[in-house]
Amino acid sequence: MDLDATGKTSFDDIYTQPDPRGYFGVLSALDYRIPELAKPYFLKLIQEFQEQRGAEATVLDIGCSYGINAALLRCDSTMDEMAERYRAVSGLNTDTISSIDRRFVEQRGGLDGVRFVGFDASEPALAYARAAGFVDDTLHADLESADPTDAQRAALAGVDIVVSTGCVGYVTEKTIGRVAEVGRPWMAHFVLRMFSFAPIAERLSALGYRTERVDGVFKQRRFASAEEQDQVIESLAAAGVDPSGLESDGWLYAQLFVSRPRDTH
Repeated sequence: MDLDATGKTSFDDIYTQPDPRGYFGVLSALDYRIPELAKPYFLKLIQEFQEQRGAEATVLDIGCSYGINAALLRCDSTMDEMAERYRAVSGLNTDTISSIDRRFVEQRGGLDGVRFVGFDASEPALAYARAAGFVDDTLHADLESADPTDAQRAALAGVDIVVSTGCVGYVTEKTIGRVAEVGRPWMAHFVLRMFSFAPIAERLSALGYRTERVDGVFKQRRFASAEEQDQVIESLAAAGVDPSGLESDGWLYAQLFVSRPRDTH
């Protein structure tokens, strides 16, 4: 597999297919697990928001792909369960699979008072996330290169919480800042250690946020190749980050950054 501009393996093709079978087929082989590890932290933030505001929470997932974070949260599912579900329907067409997923959401869907909006650059992935019922709405936008349109701004104005499990490094303080400017949502971003969160934290600080890094590190997935591992370790070394006992042992690791407006109690 080729490396992308960040030095990681490029998986672009699995995000533009009409359903998540390819996504799970490739990433399950690498023990991809960050959405599941993120799940309790996202739930905690949602609950804290609801307790403080006493209202429904609208959650925007930046880089949502097929709506996997929302599916895990909404259906109290796991990555292994989801992967097995898609293996079991490998011979069916996309419309049938999305119908099966809709029934899954109807049967398992919980998390009252939470509305999910998926934000991604892949229109096929967004279309599936909505068709399957994993998300309630979608936002297809490129906020790296332009301010939100009036329609996009209206959608962002209703967002209470922003989450991500892999977009940082592909989106920057431009996107995160433009989202924050509209509605001042709470945020929780899982960020690979090879990427600095400092530019985003600085942009958010200028907008009146405080950012805290949660203790610990979180496995994202195994390296896809020795070449990828070497490149990531080289990037870490250049940034002054020690990979010993972490990336050196064969896994990509992330950190969690939580940002809230300073006037949040």
